[in-house]
Amino acid sequence: MAKLNGTRVTTNEVRFSYAHVFEPHAMEGNDPKYSVSILIPKTDTETVQMIEKAIETAKKEGKDSKWSGKMPPNLKLPLRDGDTDRPDDEAYAGHWFINASSRTKPGVFKKGSAGLIEISDESEFYSGCYGVAAVNFYPYNANGNRGVACGLNNLLFTRDGEAFGGRSNPEDDFADMLSDDDTPDFLG
Repeated sequence: MAKLNGTRVTTNEVRFSYAHVFEPHAMEGNDPKYSVSILIPKTDTETVQMIEKAIETAKKEGKDSKWSGKMPPNLKLPLRDGDTDRPDDEAYAGHWFINASSRTKPGVFKKGSAGLIEISDESEFYSGCYGVAAVNFYPYNANGNRGVACGLNNLLFTRDGEAFGGRSNPEDDFADMLSDDDTPDFLG
């Protein structure tokens, strides 16, 4: 169940794309940051409504603290429509998305029998996997750009998904070479 606390949102299950959560990544000449694109199914109205409420709260905070008491025209907002903003990427079809980032490394976890277990292996959390995201929304005013950004806090892996980026599954690649005992046929 999604949760809202002011400008902090914990999503329902989402899918992750462009996951740079183990090492910071620099985009378009900017400082390196940890980041991930969070794909929210359009059917998940609960998460979307909570994100919209958190954005509205951040806008009110920005009006008072960042934008001189006025709501700026052309305010940049983080919740975007995958069908219109990324029409050539089938992973974004039927989804809303937000790009979340942080200068500090986010917590990346999975459930274990004794609670949460931190993930440090990049093969366990990747672009295409599913999970839950804890994010926060905040106003900004930088270099003439004004808007609401999405901060990346913690991520929880929930299940595997087909990896984005063209990498294939080795079991699929070599299935015809494996016998019942998992010894490649050509090795005898």
